[in-house]
Order: sequence, then structure tokens, then C-alpha cells
Amino acid sequence: MKRYLITAVIMLVLLTGCAGAASEKYAAEDSYAPAGVPMMDADMAVESESMPNEAREGSSSSSGTSVEAAQQERLVIKNANLRVTVADPEEKIEAITALATSLGGYVVSSNTYQSYANSGAQVPEGSITIRIPAGKLDSALIQIKADVDEVNSENVSGEDVTDQYVDLQSRLDAKEAAEEQMLKIMEDATTTEETLAVYSELQYIQSDIEVLKGQINYYERSAATSSISTEVIATEKAEPIEIGGWELGETASKAIQNLINYLQGFMQFIINFILFVLPVLFTIVLPFYLVFIAVRAIIRRRRKKKEKQEVKEE
Repeated sequence: MKRYLITAVIMLVLLTGCAGAASEKYAAEDSYAPAGVPMMDADMAVESESMPNEAREGSSSSSGTSVEAAQQERLVIKNANLRVTVADPEEKIEAITALATSLGGYVVSSNTYQSYANSGAQVPEGSITIRIPAGKLDSALIQIKADVDEVNSENVSGEDVTDQYVDLQSRLDAKEAAEEQMLKIMEDATTTEETLAVYSELQYIQSDIEVLKGQINYYERSAATSSISTEVIATEKAEPIEIGGWELGETASKAIQNLINYLQGFMQFIINFILFVLPVLFTIVLPFYLVFIAVRAIIRRRRKKKEKQEVKEE
């Protein structure tokens, strides 16, 4: 009888946890804050890069503090993409690397390679992606653009993940409450079978808690730092071709580049055709050709025999 009672209590705990998570989720969707807490005015919302470090540290260590931080601050993930023209791309990439370190960030990826200018000269190009504290994004962009010849394109994007963050916190609170109740039930269990049943459900709940904490940490880390991806082009490549004092425009430069690309593609096709397609065709056609010769020889022999027989009969 007691075993059935414990099983019923376990089911009640699970249903209570799920119901709590669902109700808090709907509350978060309607008011951007869990039920029972006054909703923040829109004018009071600020972006996450102004969030104090103490508030961020508290949000990772305590679920209650995390929810309060989410209610008071908007959690925004900001990233930027740049395309700049400089005289020395390699030197610029080194400068951006040093900038990331000085701002307390790091380099995610860096790549340099050789390209060809419109004049046919070989010039270096490259790309670099860095992550820096979100509050220093504007300062970093200003420093990156300070000594370039031209900013070809610039894009700064922001993604507000406050709703998802608050929803995850609500679900985490419900799961942790269910975990506490399951631990109390395990302490009261008297048989091995009852203990194993409670332990199995407890493992399931704890697994969900770890997943939720991982998602929460991902949002917090992503909002705490911003990514800047910069493509660096050599000034020599961007300069138009000059013929007899006349500078060809961008259309002419692209046309010449397209012609070069076509010739390269055509030569690649010829080489591929000679070294790959012809041998393959030879191995496929040769057997059929040999069969054709054999059949034609047989037909000719029969025709000659038939002609000889007709001559004899005549």
C-alpha cells in the first residue's frame, strides 16, 4: 500500500513541476516577467551591454537573481560585420588582433591569403573574427575604422533574447522545486524498490536541469560578448585599371575580372577533359568498338561465302 502511495506522490510532484513551468511560461510571454513580480516599464529597459558585472555574476550563481536581472535589463546579443580597404591587409589584421587583446577579448578565427588585383599583381587579403565585451563594441568599431582607406560595408545586428531567457529561468525554477521534493521523498523511502523508482525520476529531472542551465549560460555568454567579423581588402585591388590616363570604371573592372575567371574555368575544363574525361571515355568506348569490329568481320566473311556459293551455283 505504501509503495502505491509513494508512486502517486511522485506523479503528483512531476505534474506540479510541469504545470508550474507552463504557467510561468505563459506569464513570461504576456508580461516579459514571471508571475508575482511587477512588470517593468518600457522606458526602463536598457540593453544588456550596460549590465553591471555584479548583476551578471549573480545571475549565473542564483536563479532568483538571474530572473530579477532579466526583468530589469534587456538581454541583447550584438554582432558586427565589416568590409574595409587598407594599404596593408596583413598589418591591419595584426592590429585588430592586438585590439581584441587590449579590450579583454580574443580572436575566434584569422585567415590571410593571396589574391590578384585588377592589374594582375598579387596582393594579400584576409579576414578576422574577434569577440570582445559587449559594452566595448562601439569603441572597437571606431578603432577598426580609424585608419582604413575606405569602409566598403558595415552591419551591426542585435537579437533580443530576453523572452527566451526568462522562459528558461522559469522552467529551471520549476525543475529545481521538483528536485527538492523528490529528494525529500527519497529520504522517506523504506524499500530498495521505492528508492530506485524515486532515483530514476530524480535523474530525469536533474538531466533537464543541466540542459536548462547550459542554455541559460549560452545566452548569458553570448550577450556578455560581441562578435566582430572583418574582411580586409588591399587598396591596390580596389583601385580601377588606368589605360592611357583613362580610369576604367567598376563595370569594366568586373568585366575584365569575369573574363579572367572564364579563361581560368575554360582552361580547367580542357585540362580536366584531357586528363580525366578522355581516359574514361576510352575505357568505355573501346570494348564496344572491339565488339563492333568483330561483328563486322563476321558479317563480311558470311557475305563472301554467300557470294562464292552463288558463283558456284551459276
